[in-house]
Amino acid sequence: MAEQRFERHKQPWTPDEVQKLHTLAKKGMALKAIAKALTRSEESVKIRAKADALPIAKLR
Repeated sequence: MAEQRFERHKQPWTPDEVQKLHTLAKKGMALKAIAKALTRSEESVKIRAKADALPIAKLR
């Protein structure tokens, strides 16, 4: 009875999602907020941002 946490597990990024990621990262949003806005895991967002050479704000 293990429920899957992410329904969209390992889904490819759409161009719209990539554009939104770039916009949110440039606004200086935190990783957690970006992940929630895109309904993706923080790890997924971190990997994609690194691939696109986007700096993600690290709020402490």
